[in-house]
Amino acid sequence: MPSGRARHAAGRAIDQAPAADATPGLRLDLERYVPALLTFVANKLSHSASTTYQRRFGVNVTEWRIMSLLAIEPGISAARVCQVIGFDKGPVSRTIASMEKRDLVAIDEDPTDARRRLIRLTAQGESLHDEIIVVALERERRLMDCLTPEQRDTLIDLLNRLHANLPAVTMSGTSRRERRD
Repeated sequence: MPSGRARHAAGRAIDQAPAADATPGLRLDLERYVPALLTFVANKLSHSASTTYQRRFGVNVTEWRIMSLLAIEPGISAARVCQVIGFDKGPVSRTIASMEKRDLVAIDEDPTDARRRLIRLTAQGESLHDEIIVVALERERRLMDCLTPEQRDTLIDLLNRLHANLPAVTMSGTSRRERRD
């Protein structure tokens, strides 16, 4: 088995190297490859959250994410929801339409631009949000219990840095080196 350093280098190399330059036999170390780790954690958290929120409150995790964002930024557009959450417009629009039918959100015309629609929680949506947030924060507390307060702060800082650095890997599929040349 390769050393930790060799496994770490292999994990980095496969992500950075274009497919045409791939080294035969090179494999990811899924215990150190950050994109996979983030995906695994996010997928498992989303699945268990969706199960919990659906069973207890009748909403799925996408609906909860939209509700939580609308509680923070009431009266925003679907485009803003997509920008913050990182979902495509189609699923967000369908979810918002479903939430409107259930009287969880209201959609109003933007007074400054008749083409835009602004979304806000209804009184029923606010009430449901206030019930779910207690469960969401308890889930977060239980997840983070394995970390010290300092480690939590470090994790949050590092995740925010990665989030801010996403353009380095999302700009039309080009690498940082290719953009500099």
